[in-house]
Amino acid sequence: MTDLKVSLIQADLHWQDKGANLASFEEKIWKIEDKPDLIILPEMFNSGFTMNAEQVAEPMNLTTFKWMHQIASQTQAVVMGSYVVQEGGHYFNRLLWMPPDGNYDYYDKRHLFRMAGEHEHYIPGNRKMIKDIKGWKIMPLICYDLRFPVWSRNHPLQYDLCIYVANWPDPRHNAWDTLIKARAIENLCYTIGVNRVGKDGNDINYLGGSQIVDFKGNALFHQLETEVIHTQVLEKASLDRYRKKFPIHLDADDFEIADAVHARTGLGLKKTH
Repeated sequence: MTDLKVSLIQADLHWQDKGANLASFEEKIWKIEDKPDLIILPEMFNSGFTMNAEQVAEPMNLTTFKWMHQIASQTQAVVMGSYVVQEGGHYFNRLLWMPPDGNYDYYDKRHLFRMAGEHEHYIPGNRKMIKDIKGWKIMPLICYDLRFPVWSRNHPLQYDLCIYVANWPDPRHNAWDTLIKARAIENLCYTIGVNRVGKDGNDINYLGGSQIVDFKGNALFHQLETEVIHTQVLEKASLDRYRKKFPIHLDADDFEIADAVHARTGLGLKKTH
């Protein structure tokens, strides 16, 4: 089976300064010595987690989009991370999946963090995105999505790797550590969380804690407080062997998520037989 090489970048972010953030990440990306298949950046990597959507937003196919395409083309890796996109008069916390050939896809954050008023500034997404690299099925999600296991439930086995890009603050860091491991264990998959460090423009502190967890909940990598560029090889054969040996997915409950019109009011479940 083909292994997957992933690189994550945990960084301090320049508050609402797109040019400085893109320059900083570009410098960091060129420090990656191995040739990864996938490069993962944090949530709102070009601005920090801001509710000033009108100030930092840009339409698709503009500066950040073109930057990601350029980096993907130059590194021959898929580049992913979220930033603020304006479309149809609305704002989205949008995760862009950019492969080297430019055949991009995107995921709009489903669960908006109401305690910061995110739901008052951005429109929630209504679809998952599962992508393929070298035979690996990968599902990217964003920050607050981590708290909602129904949305990420891997039944039947739809993906091999779940990734959360985040701006997850210090006061709730224990939840970050606990939930990433829980998502890996319950979904029989590798799980990666990529967070930021430093303080943002609202004086909120971030500890980082970016990590890579295997399907048993074991941490393969974990880094607190400092900027870091880390590359990890994930073994598909190990995952497949474990799923065959310990097939808990065969006993999972069947369900389907209610229609997307409930995106703002919560998830409704319909039991299937």
